[in-house]
Amino acid sequence: MLKSLLGAGMAFAVGLSVSLSSETAMAKVDGDTIVLGAAISLTGKYSTNGIHTQNGYELAVKKINDAGGVSVGGKSYKLSVTYYDDESTPARGAQLVERLINQDGVDYMLGPYSSGLTKAMAPVSEKYGVPMVEAEGASRSLFTQGYEYLFAVLSTSEQYLASAIHLAADKAKANGDDPSDIKVALAFENDPFSQDVRAGVLEDAGKYDMNIVIDDQLPRDLSDMSATLTKVKALRPDVLIVSGHSKGAATAARQIGELGIDVPMIALTHCDAAKITEKFPEASEGFLCATQWSPTLTYSDGLFGTAADFEAEFKATYEGYDAGVPYQAAQAAAAVMVYADAFERANDFDKKAVRDALAATDMQTFYGGVKFSPAGNNIAKPMVLWQIQDNQYQVVAPPKWASHELVWPRKAN
Repeated sequence: MLKSLLGAGMAFAVGLSVSLSSETAMAKVDGDTIVLGAAISLTGKYSTNGIHTQNGYELAVKKINDAGGVSVGGKSYKLSVTYYDDESTPARGAQLVERLINQDGVDYMLGPYSSGLTKAMAPVSEKYGVPMVEAEGASRSLFTQGYEYLFAVLSTSEQYLASAIHLAADKAKANGDDPSDIKVALAFENDPFSQDVRAGVLEDAGKYDMNIVIDDQLPRDLSDMSATLTKVKALRPDVLIVSGHSKGAATAARQIGELGIDVPMIALTHCDAAKITEKFPEASEGFLCATQWSPTLTYSDGLFGTAADFEAEFKATYEGYDAGVPYQAAQAAAAVMVYADAFERANDFDKKAVRDALAATDMQTFYGGVKFSPAGNNIAKPMVLWQIQDNQYQVVAPPKWASHELVWPRKAN
């Protein structure tokens, strides 16, 4: 069983560039091993999710290798990943992709964490005709650039919290009210991912002619949103929607509790990755949380089994996930599975052949369906909304996948 990388992540990251720079440059296939490359955030503002991502990659690599590896040309190959720490910095990430391709001979890339870093790295891999399967860059603008070598297993960001608007409208109608009377407050970090989430929310709120009473653009590295929350307290909106990655979710939960914010519906991104149920159990009660995946869903595959089986194996492999496995880890594992499937269908290591096999992907995994549009985004998997109920994440939308009823209004503690 693999040891936890979560607790050892910082020490590993400190020594990473030194240890890897002393290695002999690796080719795309080194003996009986297919080498993937990844520049991910092991330090810096995205390090929490970067480590979740690395853990997902590593568990899938181990699982595939233990199952006999990947068959190409009648021979079995193992998978491995060469990592560099991008330090949560786009420019550094782009440099490292160049290094992986030109110095380490890597011909198959896994993506970084965040849309911003993916935007910096995708042009580099595209320039060299190197496929990139990414799991953590959800910005819809990634898929309007005409990239031919970029593929994403996750749903795009405009879908993340749009369903919260639909839930609010449905509740208003059920109560005999007009959805156009709903007052909505928005607070979004000024980064590509969060701005795309905002665009999706605004589009859906516009369908109901809802009243946007606050629309605050917040600085990156979000550590204080008290000014926004003071306005929320004064204007008393019906819905508060926030997106600011893990740090933003933690900041929102903490300050909502400190300022006694009582809003009937509060919806956020990155709740689980920020571990808000552990850090702020009272303040976060009733929050709606966007998720790409949940272990309660009925997805399954022949490698990990069900979504619940994946969660159990992940928890048994890595420490620090007692409260639940974040979707970032699950979708990272799915990205490795997509590569393994594409290698076998291509039956070749030629980059263009692998790229074409990726484009033709149509598979079911424990994480959900994976099928790519011509633009490279996954069109086979919906977003999901959790609600934190009694300190547990419960699926409340979409109705087809819901395990629990929505509590409305949320019960503020």
